[in-house]
Amino acid sequence: MDIRHAIHPDHAKTLDTAGLRRHFLVDSVFAPGGMTLTYSHIDRIIVGGIMPLDQPVVFAPELGRHTGTEYFLARREIGLINIGGDALVTVDGTRHEVLREEALYIGAGAREVRFESLDPAAPAKLYFNSAPAHTTHPTRKITLEQASPETLGDPKTSNRRTIYKYIVPNVLPTCQLLMGMTKLEEGSLWNTMPCHTHERRMEVYFYFNMKDDAVVFHMLGQPQETRHLVVRNEQAVVSPSWSIHSGVGTQAYTFIWGMVGENQVFPDMDHLKPADLR
Repeated sequence: MDIRHAIHPDHAKTLDTAGLRRHFLVDSVFAPGGMTLTYSHIDRIIVGGIMPLDQPVVFAPELGRHTGTEYFLARREIGLINIGGDALVTVDGTRHEVLREEALYIGAGAREVRFESLDPAAPAKLYFNSAPAHTTHPTRKITLEQASPETLGDPKTSNRRTIYKYIVPNVLPTCQLLMGMTKLEEGSLWNTMPCHTHERRMEVYFYFNMKDDAVVFHMLGQPQETRHLVVRNEQAVVSPSWSIHSGVGTQAYTFIWGMVGENQVFPDMDHLKPADLR
């Protein structure tokens, strides 16, 4: 497990490109046949990817050492969205088929969780976020059609996009985790612009559906001290609550967002005008 510490905004101002990438970029999310985990002390979110091949992937018993619990999900909830081939996820003996662009929420207390690809030649890619949880909510699959879609933006400002809210209160109950997926329309390049911060929640963006020669310039930092990271396909950026989180690509892309923090009120945002940014 890769451990990342919380970063104060005054510290972030002093970082060069390598320092920003080391603290905020998760540059390798999927490992064929295995699992990656990045533990951030920012609201104690765990970000990772699961990519089974011909053998199941499971949460190793020693993961409890990192969370101080008997097993990984003893006091954690987890949400995952499949961006690859069809998957089979078995939670304490109950099987769930999770197809491409479907999500699965697993409540705290799930002891035995197994991840498989239905066709190893077309492996599943299960991107996940996990957060501490104080109680247990039922495990549930969410399809794209159930994901509370909302279309925003305008082609004239290059930000026409549809937000699919998979794990939000009006779809299913969770302790604190929120997750969804945003698809940009062809010709649109910007996400979340005009941008915002939300002091009550941190957020992680995971970018995918990008060609090898495409990049996203992801904006971060305080509104008057902005920085950027160059992000490539299937990489993620961890954003503290004090940071903006917005990006512009060299071509259209898709990203998954996940939030952890004080509340689950999706529009609880401190909006910023482009004129306010520096």
